[in-house]
Amino acid sequence: MASTRLEPHLVMADKDGSIYDEPDLLMVCRRGGQWGLPRPDELMPLPEESELFLLPGRRAVGLDPESGEIEVQEGLAVAAFAAPAHTLSAHPAYESDADAPLLPLFAYGAVGFARGRFYICAHKVDQDPRQQFRGIPRKRIEQNVRRLLREYPRNRLIGHILNNCVLRYDCPAARNFALGRYEAPLPTSRACNARCVGCISAQDKDSPLKVTPQCRLAFTPAPEEIVEVMQLHQGRETEQPVYSFGQGCEGDPLTNADLLVESVALFRSRGGLGTVNCNTNASDPQAVARLAEAGLTSLRVSLNSARPQLYDRYYRPANYSFEDVRQAIATARQHGLFVSLNLLFFPGITDTEEELEALAHLIGENGVSMVQWRNLNIDPEWYYTLMHGQQNEGSPSLGLGLFMKRLKKLCPWLRYGYFNPYLGEKAQLQAPLPGQWTMPEIS
Repeated sequence: MASTRLEPHLVMADKDGSIYDEPDLLMVCRRGGQWGLPRPDELMPLPEESELFLLPGRRAVGLDPESGEIEVQEGLAVAAFAAPAHTLSAHPAYESDADAPLLPLFAYGAVGFARGRFYICAHKVDQDPRQQFRGIPRKRIEQNVRRLLREYPRNRLIGHILNNCVLRYDCPAARNFALGRYEAPLPTSRACNARCVGCISAQDKDSPLKVTPQCRLAFTPAPEEIVEVMQLHQGRETEQPVYSFGQGCEGDPLTNADLLVESVALFRSRGGLGTVNCNTNASDPQAVARLAEAGLTSLRVSLNSARPQLYDRYYRPANYSFEDVRQAIATARQHGLFVSLNLLFFPGITDTEEELEALAHLIGENGVSMVQWRNLNIDPEWYYTLMHGQQNEGSPSLGLGLFMKRLKKLCPWLRYGYFNPYLGEKAQLQAPLPGQWTMPEIS
């Protein structure tokens, strides 16, 4: 009887960029310092609106099923950039040449080919179609952009979102604003108090990354401009409006807390409805308390790890510490905010026993309501070396699926997803208050 087990073949590209599979070799993937075959529970067809990338200076590798040996090919390695709502559970395995260039700030998923289609190692973590644009003509989005620019010629923030974020960068959040649906972006801050290794809008002069996917906001909007964006969005997205400070084209919004507090209070005083959210590094507990009192609904806290030493290596915080982040989360929960972790997931580092324990403590002890499983956009080898040095010091990967199940067992109230949820004006919370949770036995 023939085996029904799915065994994708190696995918690679020739020097002209043509992608093809090698039917005699099996797909090999990487989780941190481990190489291995895909796990059955993590293979899924390549989602629509995903992309395939060629990895320069990196030679594809595959497994010979007869000999059990890894074979390095002359062809280039290929990776998948998964559509939003999907979290990658493994990176592609490859051999890097000595002069291989640093990869741009994207997420690189393992990809193979079987049964006439591409497969990736990933899980769909959110059913919300928020960033699906198939069937929506580009012309429709551009028509909306031109109309809104005519109607709001003096609002610099609207101009930035439409001219820069939609027309220049094709930002999904900005496109949704142009379409009048889902979540409106509210970039406000030019400054940041972290120097993230993988920042997509600004890098230090000595950074090996010479190009960022976006440029940072070049002005500070006035409260009236911010509120006008919110009111415009509320008038078009009448069912579940979400408004979010903290976008990829800005620094951390809490560095300009006075502006945010004034804007949120002004919006609410004018009868503003919907979920007002702040995406942030959460460096300032007092600012979080003030925003909650002004009418904020939710706080999404970005982190790559719940372990302070790994957090510091990536975020490189200035004038704040991981303890400030922890206190800000607790403050948010005490003030009735729905707290999400924007967890920058990296296979082989995030999904380990050490991270499971640290993450459960952070979530349970401080009242986190949700984990958003986001892909960390970074060169996989570079990041692994930054976290663990040249030696393979990492613990074995549990795999994304098992990691999620075990975390949910420890924190059963947790909600999983990818996007900021609509919560109304005030969230109904199930997460325990700080000090009311005891760590169950890890099993």
